[in-house]
Amino acid sequence: MKLLSGKTALVAGASTGIGRATAKLFASQGANVVVVARREPELLSLVDEITALGGRAGVYVGDVVEENAAREMVEYAVSSFGGLNVAVNNAGMLGSSLPAEEVSLNEWLQVLNTNLTSAFLGAKYQVPAMRKSGGGSIVNVSSFVGYTVALPGMSAYSASKAGMVGLSKALAVECAADGIRVNALLPGGTDTPMGREASSTPEAIEFTKSIHAMKRLAQPEEVANSALYLASELSSFSTGTALLVEGGVSISKT
Repeated sequence: MKLLSGKTALVAGASTGIGRATAKLFASQGANVVVVARREPELLSLVDEITALGGRAGVYVGDVVEENAAREMVEYAVSSFGGLNVAVNNAGMLGSSLPAEEVSLNEWLQVLNTNLTSAFLGAKYQVPAMRKSGGGSIVNVSSFVGYTVALPGMSAYSASKAGMVGLSKALAVECAADGIRVNALLPGGTDTPMGREASSTPEAIEFTKSIHAMKRLAQPEEVANSALYLASELSSFSTGTALLVEGGVSISKT
C-alpha cells in the first residue's frame, strides 16, 4: 500500500530543489500532486517526469505571496482532484548576506513575505479545504538557521524561518480538533540551487559540509523522505513538532 494513495497534495516552491523532490516522491507514493511556483517551464517539466512514471499532477503558476494565488491554488486542487489532504509550504529565498544594519526594509519584508507570510496565506485556505476533506497534514519547510544555529548576514532569513516554527505550533493547536496536523521540517545544508547560492565557492561548500556532524550535505530526496513521513499516517500522533533533518549541524562542535 502506498503511503499517500487517494490523497491530494499541494507542494509550493516545487520548481526546484526540495520542493521538486518532494512532489516526485509524493506522486510515487500515490498522491495526486498540485505543483506550485512562478516558473511555468520548470513546473511543466516536473509534471512530465511525474506522469512518465505513472503519477498524476497538475500545475498552478503563481506567486505564493499573493493572497489570490493562495486561494486559487487550493481551489484548483479541489476542483481537479476532489479535495486537499496534504500541503507542503516550501517557497523560500535567502536574501542578501548583509549585516542587519545594512538590510533595507524592502528586502526584509520581501524575505519575510516569501518565506513566512506565504505559509500563513497558504494555511489560511488549506485548513478549510482539509477540514472539508476530513483532516490532513500541513508541512512548513523551515530551517535549522534561526532555530538552533545563527549565521551572520542572515537576519531576515533567520527571523522568517524561526517564524515558520512558531506559526506551525500555533496552527497545530488550532487545527488538531479537526484532524489536521501541522509540523515544521528543518533541513540542514542541502545540495540545491538555493544551497549553492548560499555556498557559492568550493571553499564555502567544504566549510558548510564541515559544520555538519556527518560532514556532508543532504540530497533533496533525503529531505523529501522526511516530508513524506510528516505528510503521511506514519506520523499520525505528531503535530506542532520541529523535525530537524540536518546531519547533526545543531550538535556538532568539530
